[in-house]
Amino acid sequence: MPRPRTHDQALRASLLEEAGRTLVDQGLSALSLRKLAERAGTSTTAVYSLFGGKPELLRALFLEGVRRFTAAMAAVQPGRDPLDTIERLGLAYRDYGIANPHLYQVVFGGAIPELEPDDEAREETARAIAPLLDAVRAAREQGLFGDHPVEVIALALWSGVHGLVTLELNKSAPAALDIRANHRAVLAAAIRAWLA
Repeated sequence: MPRPRTHDQALRASLLEEAGRTLVDQGLSALSLRKLAERAGTSTTAVYSLFGGKPELLRALFLEGVRRFTAAMAAVQPGRDPLDTIERLGLAYRDYGIANPHLYQVVFGGAIPELEPDDEAREETARAIAPLLDAVRAAREQGLFGDHPVEVIALALWSGVHGLVTLELNKSAPAALDIRANHRAVLAAAIRAWLA
């Protein structure tokens, strides 16, 4: 009878969550594998068994963030109206950031400045952005957007949503602007700005 696995996916997820929280709240220098293991209620052996070491842990943390982001974007089913699809993608982007604030900072906030995404991370990122590019392309094909390149429109829309979510997560916008309440309206206005 095989021995039960003590270093399972639940422990892996717990370690990644705690590592993300520590990294964003306290910085990279505070992320020690020994302290991480203590906070997760496990041993450093478990951390090494699951990840191999700190560089691999950081890579896994980044990939986990990108994979969750990809899943959030892929969950938005394209509809007949590409403008509606773009709006729903923007809302899903916000939902991802609010649900995963530490992973959001790891992926989009530069929490691991020296991490250079490898081929797998770049491929995953390309999958994540594909739904937005497809929706913008569909809008152009239907004559809804002007002749601007698809990539330019997608980047402008993405950067606008990214700015809103970052401001909301960092609590750096004045209360009078109420980003949470106005996210959808700002997103809709940004989409309308590109209409032909």
